[in-house]
Amino acid sequence: MVKKLKAKAAAKPTDSQLAAAVKESAQQIWLAGLGAFAKAQEGGNKVFETLARQGVSIQKRTMKVTEDKVNEVTTKVTKAANRIQKQATGSWDKLEGVFEQRVERAMTRLGVPTSKEVAALTKRVEQLTASVQALTHKAAKPAVAQPAAKKPAAKKVAKAVKTVRKPAAKKAAKAAAPAAAAAPSAAPAA
Repeated sequence: MVKKLKAKAAAKPTDSQLAAAVKESAQQIWLAGLGAFAKAQEGGNKVFETLARQGVSIQKRTMKVTEDKVNEVTTKVTKAANRIQKQATGSWDKLEGVFEQRVERAMTRLGVPTSKEVAALTKRVEQLTASVQALTHKAAKPAVAQPAAKKPAAKKVAKAVKTVRKPAAKKAAKAAAPAAAAAPSAAPAA
């Protein structure tokens, strides 16, 4: 088309020939536009559907990539949080240990016994209490008089009680002497 115009322009056309050429060129441009519009209408639905399918495909790929990235970031953040939590727990454990050591040293300086010492002393007191009770029961058994079948006179009963008390007291003293001698050696040194 441009060639036609250049060919006519080279031939030195008149104004009417030039106007006719411009009119013809405009007519051809108009027809080409109408043809393109018709083609677009025919293929428009197909192109639209193709573009929609491509859009869905791109959206699915984008969602998958986004989910992968979100999962990756979530995993990294979780690992970092766990690592920080472990460090914080370790720090608290160390702090607790230091605090317990300092409290223990302060209590030792003040003379406060530890729980182990108190438990040992409690056990020792229980052993001594059992020993005292055993000795008390041994001494009390011979002192109890057997009831007589007959009722003797009051003087005879008093004399019999004195006779029974003396040997029982001697036996109790003899039994207590070895226990008393063993008790100081068994006591823990302070």
